[in-house]
Amino acid sequence: MPLDPFLQPLVASMPPTPDEIADFPAFRAQEQQLGEAVYVPLMEAAPEIASRRVVGIPVDGGTIDVKVFHPFGEGPHPVHLYIHGGGWVGGSAKDKLIDIPCAERAAGADCVVVAVDYRKAPEHPFPTGLNDCYAALLWVVEHAEELGIDPDHITIGGGSAGGNLAAALALKARDENGPRIAFQLLEVPALDLTGGQPSYQRFATGYGLTLAMAEMCVRYYVPDPQEVTNPYASPLLAPDLSGLPPAHIMSAEYDPLSDDGELYAKRLTDAGVPATFSLQRGHIHVSATFTKVMAASRAWRDEVLTVLRDAHKTPAA
Repeated sequence: MPLDPFLQPLVASMPPTPDEIADFPAFRAQEQQLGEAVYVPLMEAAPEIASRRVVGIPVDGGTIDVKVFHPFGEGPHPVHLYIHGGGWVGGSAKDKLIDIPCAERAAGADCVVVAVDYRKAPEHPFPTGLNDCYAALLWVVEHAEELGIDPDHITIGGGSAGGNLAAALALKARDENGPRIAFQLLEVPALDLTGGQPSYQRFATGYGLTLAMAEMCVRYYVPDPQEVTNPYASPLLAPDLSGLPPAHIMSAEYDPLSDDGELYAKRLTDAGVPATFSLQRGHIHVSATFTKVMAASRAWRDEVLTVLRDAHKTPAA
């Protein structure tokens, strides 16, 4: 399918992406401003929900924040642990760019959503972000009554780097006999940090996320090249994917990461894990949330909500 008509002038006007970042606080501030000025106006407003609140939780070496979104209605509710993207170096669970889709999931899938503001590279390289997400998963289970959630209905999800962390979190929870996860929803996930799949070259430039920027983010997140093939960094390269939670994986057609998602779904299926894959035709890496201006983005959101509603009906095995 051709690139969505709305995206054609957008990708043509996108500024070049950096190959290196000299000042990370300034980069993060600029990314937040870009999101507020360019991307948020392309999103439908967040639906009404019962409440939002930010909670600090302990992690190894410090604290992180999680943002908790409560739907209307009596609990206990299912819970969805959401991990935001940003190349492991940027983004925040407290950004409006993340607030809107989390509120949509709370309202549309009738679940409590807990968004994790994990620590960022390069100040906190691999595996700190993953460990923070695991600490958040444990915190959710430990505070189930306070949160009004059913710990037998835990789903996890994330986009881009967040999809990477969600997939790695599922592996870590399996390996460490951690909390049971009922389902994983991975959107535009980066699953092979070696960049070895053909789509990295096929869509290396011209579609927003470039190969050069993806490689830069990997260098900051995993500074030791020998760790890039660690399954917790590159879940697609894990030798054993059996025993993982069922998955639904959504990749954008015009995205360097598109092959990662499709191959991971196949590997999960081959390992006996129920997994489905959905290629979002006409999309680029960042266009899932453009719900105000793209019918295809509204369809993406509808698919997410349908998948989560279905997953929340079935507890983890």
